[in-house]
Amino acid sequence: QVQLVESGGGLVQAGGSLRLSCAASGRTFASLAMGWFRQAPGKEREFVTAISRSGSTTSYRDSVKGRFTISRDNAKNTVYLQMNNLKPEDTAVYYCAAGPGYTAVARMYNYWGQGTQVTVSS
Repeated sequence: QVQLVESGGGLVQAGGSLRLSCAASGRTFASLAMGWFRQAPGKEREFVTAISRSGSTTSYRDSVKGRFTISRDNAKNTVYLQMNNLKPEDTAVYYCAAGPGYTAVARMYNYWGQGTQVTVSS
């Protein structure tokens, strides 16, 4: 089993920044690919970004490219999401996820955190 706990969400003005963290426990973190997803009210959960087990490969949805950066520290069992130049349309609950393979497909992730709210005001 893997437990994931997100933190770092909050309220920020448009153009501001936030850094989300996701701490993992219960299994060798370095053996897991990690992803961030988000869900806005009334919308489907959507892929935001993913990072491979080593951290050497990342991918992003188009709307966050150049603004968001995913990273991981395998020594600290933590994955991060640095979000810059935030926009109101980034408002959502952000979830981190862990799984055996590097993918943008939500159903391929076995473990999910409880989510953290990010609200961007205009």
